[in-house]
Amino acid sequence: MAVNAKPLGCLNGVRVLDLSQFEAGPTCTEALAWLGAEVVKVENPKLGDPGRAAVFGSPEKDSFYFLIFNANKKSITIDLKAPEGKKLLRELVAKADVMVENFAPGAIERLGFGYDEISKINPGIIYAQVKGFGTGSPYEKNLAFDMIAQACGGVMSISGERDGRPVKPGPTLGDTGTGMLLAISVLGALFEKQRTGKGQRLQVAMQDAMLHYIRLAFATQARIGGPIKRAGAQTISGGNPPCGIYPCKGGGPNNYVYIFTSRANPEHWKRLLQLIGRPDLIDDARYATPQARIEREAEVDAMISEWTMKHTKHEAMELVGGAGIPAGAVLDTQELADDPTFEQRGIMQTIEHPKSGSFKMPAWPVRHNGQPPEVKPSPLLGEHTDDVLKAWLSMSERDVAALKSGGVV
Repeated sequence: MAVNAKPLGCLNGVRVLDLSQFEAGPTCTEALAWLGAEVVKVENPKLGDPGRAAVFGSPEKDSFYFLIFNANKKSITIDLKAPEGKKLLRELVAKADVMVENFAPGAIERLGFGYDEISKINPGIIYAQVKGFGTGSPYEKNLAFDMIAQACGGVMSISGERDGRPVKPGPTLGDTGTGMLLAISVLGALFEKQRTGKGQRLQVAMQDAMLHYIRLAFATQARIGGPIKRAGAQTISGGNPPCGIYPCKGGGPNNYVYIFTSRANPEHWKRLLQLIGRPDLIDDARYATPQARIEREAEVDAMISEWTMKHTKHEAMELVGGAGIPAGAVLDTQELADDPTFEQRGIMQTIEHPKSGSFKMPAWPVRHNGQPPEVKPSPLLGEHTDDVLKAWLSMSERDVAALKSGGVV
């Protein structure tokens, strides 16, 4: 099947030095790579990005975790603790448009590559950083991963059943969510640089980023007071039964459908009653208004569940959606991976990795002139060291060979 994708040139000519690792930083730089930037991942010569070995990777074979977050990049290895390695990175910095890092607090400065030093070498560079907690936070020196950001950023506090314990949502909002926000700011900084010629320092804390994703909770808190309580399958801005996850035929762990009736459209409730065979309740005062249905929420949910249990989740979604009511089947990851329409549209693409073989992965979801960008395999450790040093720094074969023999690259 022909791949519905194409290389993008939105950021052609933009050079990015990627000193990030694991997920948040690599998510940002991968987005830039998909948009056409030349992203050069700078890695330790011995182990590389720790993400290569994370989640069941090995020295012989990179983890699928690494493959997912490092597509379309190049890899160069440099020993940043060696004087010659430091010199090499400074020379690359002078040629770069963007530098991204997400080391532990203070680590990049101890290596001698903090913003003050880098901006002296290249005043026009966009220096982008991801940290767990922001400068000035009482926790700014603490380490953080996705789940820590979700806990400290309020996400867990509004997730879970109404009377249950906090829940960590499945999506990695703390990592990928933060990386995407940084990517947007990098694009803005590049646009401004075209106009002014000036670079700038960008910093985003994972905890701070989470507040962006729970803005509706703060809006609700301003209206009704706080703290905002967990709402289960309802929305945190307030329920309007029926609104929730309903069981479907089959009884499997994901045989459910989400049905939503909006306060803004009373017709949703009336259409749903017609669909489930209860038109007699359309004018029934016990259910006629959102407030009335809230008072009888258990009755309403039981009524809807009785109907959904007679249908598969796909049937229920088709029938409810076809009646003009928002509905969505709860699809699992295997169902999504097996849906051919994602491949046909280029939203899922299969890469051919030299060591891992064929691997299907989600691509950049935005279409440009009808097509998403083509996904290329993540690089092997140091795969592009020779190419980058020759192209960026005009080094000769002999120069590169000398660096290799000295263990610098």
